[in-house]
Parts: sequence; structure tokens; C-alpha cells
Amino acid sequence: MILGEIHDNPVHHAHQAIAVEALRPSAVVFEMLSPEQASRVTPRLARSAEALGAVLGWEASGWPDFGMYHPIFVAAGEASIRGAAAPMEDVRAAARDGAAAAFGDGAARFGLDAPLPEAEQALREAGQLIAHCDALPGEMLPGMVEAQRLRDGWIARAALEAVEETGGPVVVITGNGHARADWGVPALLGVAAPEVQVLAVGQFEDEAERRPPFDLWLVTDAVTREDPCRAFR
Repeated sequence: MILGEIHDNPVHHAHQAIAVEALRPSAVVFEMLSPEQASRVTPRLARSAEALGAVLGWEASGWPDFGMYHPIFVAAGEASIRGAAAPMEDVRAAARDGAAAAFGDGAARFGLDAPLPEAEQALREAGQLIAHCDALPGEMLPGMVEAQRLRDGWIARAALEAVEETGGPVVVITGNGHARADWGVPALLGVAAPEVQVLAVGQFEDEAERRPPFDLWLVTDAVTREDPCRAFR
């Protein structure tokens, strides 16, 4: 199960915790953690949000308040905790040289060596421009798409390794962009291991005009937040 979210919406994290507890997974993969960080997590440590957050160095990570994520760790129980965050040097390499080169061995297994269809490339570049407040020069957009593909690859690889090593079920905690079924982590898993059943769940703050690219989705109230693009005006 790939559980998407808008990262700063606490209701979305609550839904993820409920789903994790109900599914009783053998492993939970977090986009927010490196493999090294994930190796520090134990069921006993997970009982304390303060202690776990400190061990993970969460405050310096740039992710939203750990209090929103902690219930997911508690709900995971005895499940193996996995990290899927790509190192920043690899992300930069992907933006410069392409996702396949930065990913290395196994890139072809996940389809990272294949160029994207023109229409998808254009859509993904447009999405990156919007996500970065229309502040990126056009020549940077293809690299940003490659960086996103690399992150998808890291998450897909961590999820597949978890399935192969534990037998599943496996839950992935990530943003909606990585969780979408048409070109995110589920699509890469479909290339690498079509026999693995994947359920992609998205979460939104308003109704979509057309069917979202997920198997299931939830619509919740929006949270109050500052305009992230105000500084660029």
C-alpha cells in the first residue's frame, strides 16, 4: 500500500496511522528517512515522540512537526522500519546527469533508463514549475523531473526490498506526488515486479475536477498555512 499525503496536513497523517494499524504490515517505508536513520528505530524507542524525534534528528530534517508522524511509528508496532530518502548528492547528480546515472545498478529494472513520453515530460515539467512557485528557469525543469524520478526509484527499491525480505504487506509513507499510480512509485513497481499487488491511496484538500491518479483517495478539510510563494512576489 502506497499512502500519499500533503505533508503539513495533520489529518492526513492521522489517516495514515489508522491505515497502518489496520493493515498490520511487516514493514513500513518512509520517504522522510534515510536507511541509516531508519535503522535507529526500535518499537521501544517509538513509544516516545520526544526520544524518537531526537534520535532521528528530525528537527534539522526540514520535515513538518514530528508530532504528526509519531502516531504512524506507534501504529507500526513490530514492523520493520525502512528509509527511502535519496542522498542529496545523488539528487543533484540526477538533476545534472539523469535519474538512471544517479541510481546506478538496477536503474533499468525500474524503467529509469527509459525517456519519458513527450506529453508526460511536459506535464511533469509544468508540475515542477508550479511546485516551485513559477520561480525556476525553464532550463532547470528537465533536471527537476529527473530528480523526482530518482526519488521515486529509491522509494520503489526500498518498498520492493521490504516485500522480498519480509513477505509483506508493506506500507509506504510518502507525498502524493510519489504515490500517484500513473508515474510515481506504483508505476515503477509495476515495471520492476508486476506480480506485486499495489494499492495507491492519495489525500487531498479539495475535490478533483477529474479522477485523480490513485486507486483510492480521501478529501479532507484544508489546513491554514502561509502562502509559500509570497517570498517570490
